[in-house]
Amino acid sequence: MEFISEYGLFLLKTITLVGAIVLVIGAIASASSRNKNSAQEGDIVIKRLNDDIEDYKDAFEDAILSKEEQKALNKQRQKEEKAKAKAEKKRAKDGLESTETRKRIFVLDFNGDVKASEVDLLRHEITAVLTQIEKEDEIVLRLESPGGMVHTYGLAASQLKRIRDKGVPLTICVDEVAASGGYMMACLGNKIIAAPFALIGSIGVLAQVPNFHRLLKKNDVDYELFTAGKFKRTVTMLGENTDKGREKFQSDLEETHTLFRQHVQKFRPRLDVDAVATGEVWYGQQALENKLIDEVGTSDDYIVNACANADVYSVRYEYKKTLQEKLGVGVQAAIEKAMTTVLNRIQQQNVSKS
Repeated sequence: MEFISEYGLFLLKTITLVGAIVLVIGAIASASSRNKNSAQEGDIVIKRLNDDIEDYKDAFEDAILSKEEQKALNKQRQKEEKAKAKAEKKRAKDGLESTETRKRIFVLDFNGDVKASEVDLLRHEITAVLTQIEKEDEIVLRLESPGGMVHTYGLAASQLKRIRDKGVPLTICVDEVAASGGYMMACLGNKIIAAPFALIGSIGVLAQVPNFHRLLKKNDVDYELFTAGKFKRTVTMLGENTDKGREKFQSDLEETHTLFRQHVQKFRPRLDVDAVATGEVWYGQQALENKLIDEVGTSDDYIVNACANADVYSVRYEYKKTLQEKLGVGVQAAIEKAMTTVLNRIQQQNVSKS
């Protein structure tokens, strides 16, 4: 048993070392490829979500219904389809507009980090959808973000404003969190729906700056900062901060907060901004009471219900992966699988020994 454990650990170390080398080589090659062509190209991937719902229904019908029940159900559906086709034919003969025209809903996703990194994907997706959108259609954004940098989330919010400017209904669905920069985006929605325990709000501005000046001074280390412009640098991490610099820094934060408040007020005019722009967050039901959102519910319910009367499509922009990136992902997956297998076997051996 000891031999098996030692061999397993040796194999694990070998796999880890080889995998690390391959990943480093792949990362270097990938970085080199990106430097040669910094403008990554990608494709729009569109999927009809109604098909997923229909597949679920078919799977359950096959599993639950007897052959006789399935036969009767199919017969009923064929009868309904014939009646529907007959009614459409009559409407066309009478010169009436077809009832077959269905609303289209385009579903986008945004998972925000501190830098709002997915804004580049979002801008591609919105550009693509706006080439085909009609005013009777709708765009749904499944939004998850705790917020981050002001300028990047400001750009993300500006992308959503492109939808509003087109006069197309925009629905924002939040299942977990839309706070700070996340709410800066969410408030652009004509309708905001949040899950009961989703975190909403945080209309405030935060900045944290550590200062090591006393530590440097204690160790006889001089730090010199040269600027041109009275407030080119207000507070620093290494230099000695002044009261005047701190006042200016705080003033800048207050100004940013004012702009944030005005932004929210513009797109949520019924909201009492003074009451909610305190930096606090609220759960879904509380957010509804404070008029930060319009409904309590999940994105799943909204989209499934929409599939009954509309054609619903998910729209996603995906960058093309280089060969090196594909290799790196494949190697990583193989290493993770091998490591898991080895660890499981070692654990089983230890359990059996005891």
